[in-house]
Amino acid sequence: MAFERVFSGAPWEQKVGYCRAIKAAGQIYVTGTVAVGDDGQSLFPDDPLRQTRRCLELIDKAFRELGADLSKVVRTRFFVTDISRWSEIGEAHREVFGDHPPATTMVEVKALIAPDFLVEIEADAVIE
Repeated sequence: MAFERVFSGAPWEQKVGYCRAIKAAGQIYVTGTVAVGDDGQSLFPDDPLRQTRRCLELIDKAFRELGADLSKVVRTRFFVTDISRWSEIGEAHREVFGDHPPATTMVEVKALIAPDFLVEIEADAVIE
């Protein structure tokens, strides 16, 4: 079985030993993605809507690098630090997936890897 990987360049990839996304056996898996800029710095503190939009942009970029698009996503997972802001997060998800909704889960967690991050998203897709 062949594997194709893409990397984001985030400092955590090298430290922890993971990639942004991997394609294998007709599926794509995108690792937890937070709202970072091209310089690796966190974006939009205290704005879960904009953070979610940025996460989804980065996920879309990974899919495109692997020759797919977000219409193939079958599952998303949200890890959020304040579940009471679910509607803002959900709004950004609907903007992207409204025409092809995947199964999804949103879970509140105590913290993410840095205090500025409010949202982390994973995505899985079937492409064959």
